[in-house]
Amino acid sequence: MNTGIATKSGYRNRFAQNLRTFFLTPQALAVGLVFSSDSLLFGSWVSHIPFVKQKLGLSEAELGLVLFALPAGLLVMNPLSGRIIARLGEAGACFWSAVGLALSMCIPINAPSTAWVVVGLFLAGLAGALINVAMNTAATNLERAQGIVIMSSCHGMWSLGGLLGSGIAGAIIALHVPPATHVMAMAGVVLILTFLIRPLLATIPSSSRSAAGEKTGSSFVMPNRNLLLMILIGLALAMGEGAAFDWSAVYLRESLGARAQVAALGFAAFSLTMTAFRFTGDAIIPKIGGKRWLQIGGVVAALGLVVAIVLPYPITGLMGFAILGAGCSLGAPVLYAAALRVPGIPPAAGLATFATFSFIGFLVGPPIVGFIAEGFGLYVGLGFVAGVLLISAGLARVVNLF
Repeated sequence: MNTGIATKSGYRNRFAQNLRTFFLTPQALAVGLVFSSDSLLFGSWVSHIPFVKQKLGLSEAELGLVLFALPAGLLVMNPLSGRIIARLGEAGACFWSAVGLALSMCIPINAPSTAWVVVGLFLAGLAGALINVAMNTAATNLERAQGIVIMSSCHGMWSLGGLLGSGIAGAIIALHVPPATHVMAMAGVVLILTFLIRPLLATIPSSSRSAAGEKTGSSFVMPNRNLLLMILIGLALAMGEGAAFDWSAVYLRESLGARAQVAALGFAAFSLTMTAFRFTGDAIIPKIGGKRWLQIGGVVAALGLVVAIVLPYPITGLMGFAILGAGCSLGAPVLYAAALRVPGIPPAAGLATFATFSFIGFLVGPPIVGFIAEGFGLYVGLGFVAGVLLISAGLARVVNLF
């Protein structure tokens, strides 16, 4: 009894200490703000996907192809990101990719045609891929330099940005503010914030060279067995996130009959639980173990989609996406950190390789869901993603996270 109380007390103390360290360390908070800026922009955009779909008269399959442009940009940039970071440094890459992302996200919401939506999303994908590798590498560098644990909290900031972005979008839609005005205002906020934190980012140690003296960003490697398993698990989780990212608003609006402002909260519900778990993740992961969490998370994420499918009402749909967010929450912190410490592979190269292949989940997920929805309904498309998540839980049993 006393041992249980002491264990719970120790857990609470570790949780409180991790959060205190994160928010009171200026460089850690600066990196966290880069994470949140990234998702704030994407969260603002995804809530308006139904608006763009209706504006351009796109079918589900056509929308899936259009949404393909963003992960296509991610896939093109990921193999190059290591080299760019080696040249610019993590701080420079964070800064310029954040600026590029803010500017490019203004294109699709203002697009007069489908072609311009594709161009804007592709450019956003390029910037998003670079910022993804840069900010994760910067967080790892800071952890090593200062002996702190911040990775999950940084990913919590990403989820918080998505929560704020989609939540604000719901209010904006209810107030009948033009979507373009909303997205451009969020882009302006991110630009200002990026310039303000630039000096702090510059003080974070760079990993331009590994301990062996090799350029960490100079190569893109073929994955070994364990990195491949990480990639497959990451691919499945990326498909789960993509289901919430690209299809939650459409599913709630068109399949479940939710009002536009309610449909915009689908990604917010997903981000809410993801945020809560990620801010506690730096305490949860050491206690449960990253491998064990990946097994539990895959099952929970699949359960969330099943709830949204078999209970076809707006409120249960929101609950399902919230459960999906809980299941997907700690996968990225666990896998990104593991990809940076694969033996024999430079950290930035390992991360870039993991990100490139795992982002195939974002690449193929939205179009596959769209094509399945065209033929069999969006219920079946989301069910496919649930099956993939269950497979990832099985793969997690045999992966080595080092």
